[in-house]
Amino acid sequence: MDKANDIQHGANAFRWAPPKRRSAVVPVFLPFHGCPTRCLFCAQHSQTGVKDVSLKNILPKFKMLLEERAAKHEDAPELAFYGGTFTAMPIGEQKLCLDFAAGLKERGLVSSFRCSTRPDCVDRAALARLKAAGCATLELGVQSFDDVALRACRRGYGGREALAACARVKEAGFALGVQLLPGLPGSSPEDFVNDVQIALSAAGADMLRFYPCLVLRGTELEAAWRDGKYMPMPLDICLETLADGWLKALKAGVPVIRMGLAPEKSLEAAIAAGPHHPALGTRVMARALYRAVESAARGGKLRSLQVPQNCRGYFWGHRGELRPAWAALGLTPDAVNFVQGETVSLC
Repeated sequence: MDKANDIQHGANAFRWAPPKRRSAVVPVFLPFHGCPTRCLFCAQHSQTGVKDVSLKNILPKFKMLLEERAAKHEDAPELAFYGGTFTAMPIGEQKLCLDFAAGLKERGLVSSFRCSTRPDCVDRAALARLKAAGCATLELGVQSFDDVALRACRRGYGGREALAACARVKEAGFALGVQLLPGLPGSSPEDFVNDVQIALSAAGADMLRFYPCLVLRGTELEAAWRDGKYMPMPLDICLETLADGWLKALKAGVPVIRMGLAPEKSLEAAIAAGPHHPALGTRVMARALYRAVESAARGGKLRSLQVPQNCRGYFWGHRGELRPAWAALGLTPDAVNFVQGETVSLC
């Protein structure tokens, strides 16, 4: 896809081409491995559903899984180490994982591999180890570039340090992923939209993840919430805020590869409060599309609308929640045509 995805408001047509789905990713979750502290919002065992954190037990299982995929002639997936602070794990554990991934890549069982870590744990020695092993992508759990929010969460670094870490990752030749958490203590929706802009421009992110901050049982954030010291972002505001961020990323041609935590039974049971919904991503995309059309219409009524076929699944919103909004623009179901291509045309 072109780097710029141009939405010209007020035009009769604009391009609507969200980045295409990535190839398959096989995630290896390493909850809390290497984490120097436990963040007040984090409950990795609940988020990932993984209890066994022994590398000697985990890695052979994934080797078998990947060999089974190859035997079925499935395309080689990407391997990903998530859930902890990879570059802060003991060197022996890092080497075990890196040798494992490099061996799988050499055999053609994976196409590439990536890992996630913290901005304050990416010195040049760590980056060199990853590069030598063939790691292609490094995701940074930045959470926010706002100093107030970072202090409130006791992250241990500031926005300037986070930006410097992004620069080191890019300079080392990795694709950079930036993970952001809207709704953190000490932050506002406007702060999140500003974080997205910083990630896209100053940091040069190649991909983004949006993880709305949830109150998970057993965390310090739950205690703060129960004491009335923290109020999670309401779902309706979260959806609109994520739509703002998603549109910025779309215009920049940068994919948002995840919105919301991956569904896990253990996660559902652990959520005490916060903006969670199983269709979060599609609800956000529906709002983003509506907002783009509304802006292009400039307050006028529409007689008809042509929309790319791949928008059909979310156009009217979750359970038709956006039908009244579209009707206010003059659009009824028979006035919307889903067509091949990547262009939204207003009539």
